Amino acid sequence: MSKHYDVIVVGGGHAGCEAALAASRMGCSTILFNINLDSVALMSCNPAIGGLAKGQLVKEIDALGGEMGKIADKTAVHFRLLNASKGPAVQSSRFQCDKQLYRLAMKAVVEKEKNLHLRQTLVDRLVVEGKRVIGVEDHTGVFYKGNVVVITTGTFLNGMIHVGTVHYPAGRAGEIASIDLAESLKSLGFEMGRMKTGTPPRLRASTIDFSRLERQDSDPDPEPFSFTTEELREERLPSYFSYTTKETHRIIRENIMHSPLYSGVIKGVSARYCPSLEDKVMRFSDKERHPVVLELEGLNTEEIYAKGLGNCLPLDLQEKIVRSVPGLEEAEIMRSAYAIEYDFVQPTQLKPTLETKLIEGLYMAGQINGTSGYEEAAAQGLWAGINAAMAVQGRSPFVLDRSEAYMGVLVDDLITRGVDEPYRMFTSRAEYRLILREDNATFRLMGRGYDLGLIPKEHYDRMQEKMCQVQEGIRSLSSVRIYPGSEVNTILQEIGTAPIKNPVTLYQLLRRSEISYDDLKRFAGWEPVKDRMVIKQIEIEARYEGYIKRQLDSVMKMKALEGKKIPRGIDYHSVPGLSNELKMKLSKVGPVTIGQAERIPGMTQAAITAILVTMKKMEIETASQQKKEAPSQ
Repeated sequence: MSKHYDVIVVGGGHAGCEAALAASRMGCSTILFNINLDSVALMSCNPAIGGLAKGQLVKEIDALGGEMGKIADKTAVHFRLLNASKGPAVQSSRFQCDKQLYRLAMKAVVEKEKNLHLRQTLVDRLVVEGKRVIGVEDHTGVFYKGNVVVITTGTFLNGMIHVGTVHYPAGRAGEIASIDLAESLKSLGFEMGRMKTGTPPRLRASTIDFSRLERQDSDPDPEPFSFTTEELREERLPSYFSYTTKETHRIIRENIMHSPLYSGVIKGVSARYCPSLEDKVMRFSDKERHPVVLELEGLNTEEIYAKGLGNCLPLDLQEKIVRSVPGLEEAEIMRSAYAIEYDFVQPTQLKPTLETKLIEGLYMAGQINGTSGYEEAAAQGLWAGINAAMAVQGRSPFVLDRSEAYMGVLVDDLITRGVDEPYRMFTSRAEYRLILREDNATFRLMGRGYDLGLIPKEHYDRMQEKMCQVQEGIRSLSSVRIYPGSEVNTILQEIGTAPIKNPVTLYQLLRRSEISYDDLKRFAGWEPVKDRMVIKQIEIEARYEGYIKRQLDSVMKMKALEGKKIPRGIDYHSVPGLSNELKMKLSKVGPVTIGQAERIPGMTQAAITAILVTMKKMEIETASQQKKEAPSQ
């Protein structure tokens, strides 16, 4: 084609949409390819956005100017705050969305975006000159030229669907696989592997006896994902709970030979944390039952997502399994469960920007990097799209470290540790999770989004105003002191907290978990705050002040290591004292800093010392060489 694009994005899933939107909004002419434009941003599996640790990612995407949180807010029909009874570091939002409304809403945003073009086609080949990508070629032989290319192919690379003994090529049910592009990547020399995921059956709602199921309604007063959302839609859908039975487990055990997972047909690695029902029954034989969660896929559909019943057995066995569950005795399967295998690229071959080390100008994001989940994909897509635009515009790369965002943890884990199973974000992966909370993502990252040009000034100014309100609220409470006495202690007793024996400020009182900001209104000097977001920040800052300070001290130590750059071209095979295993890992990963080197699996302090000694020797040799080459005075 005669048109030359700044950024080419291959794949219109959650990663591809965020990548394309970011690049185009930053001023780059961008084209987004998808095999079927009707499946742009399709929720291939569960109809939900967010979840444990994933809610943090969605909030961070929004803070940087991404779209996922906005679309989730527009289309959500069920709202839950997970871990609500625990501390704020592990609380996460999960929104169940109308599956088709989500797809259509995102597609509308993508279609209307200036600088962004859509094209329905199958990309078969990367076109490379030397070690730089210059464009792509589709299945009809048309060449599209571009400065950079972002690959976000999801499960489509060499995708193979399995249902019992039947298996066939597909990217997901009903869509063709991307076979030639997988071969193109292999021919370029990328180290690739094989992974497996799956999806449960969809059931017909009118054939389910909901009276036998436990009902769960939405939280009554949810907070939106996006800073820009004024109100959430009023329609609400419930979820329902049931359990597998001894009969369910008997059917599976007696027919396990028909599962391609156990017959040896499936070679791809599946995730330990999200096993199929066959795996649960066979691996946890002591469990008499497993939970089944039924979620309506939308406001105007009969389809029910049957979480917990995912398997890849033949359809006749799937029907028996479904009907062995209480409430599902007459349930009709509308779409069968299946497993899917697909190719991925080992992410240790990526730079911190998600550009490949092997081919300049080529970026990868999403499941091609060995991850699972919409939110992990969208976060990588935004990251890759931003960096693709930065490269085109000759600007400095965009990278967040582990102390700045869950995104930083995600990318660092991928490029440093690699993957041996589908990667999923957990709060336990983030060592600084107390300062990387879902509730403060906007405050942490919106400034970066504004600097990138992805956040409008009015939104940034409004966020700044809220930050000022938080600081003013803390200052105000810290300036009001109350003294022990019968009146004060009676009020404290009525609030449900212990009396005081010494003078304290209202801010000190707020450190008590049983006291809320509004409880303090009974004391003179308290000033009202209407903004829930501001109140929440004041309460968290008060209660976790000491813990936050200790974590910030740890961050400073970490940044000292991250600031110590490892020189390019260091030959780890010549570093004395390193094991052969570490030499290979260090050469493969190519850590940018000592901090990144420390996080390589199997790394020892002795090995870090050996690297530091070698770096010092290199500095001395370089200085000596420069001195010799310097002209005499």
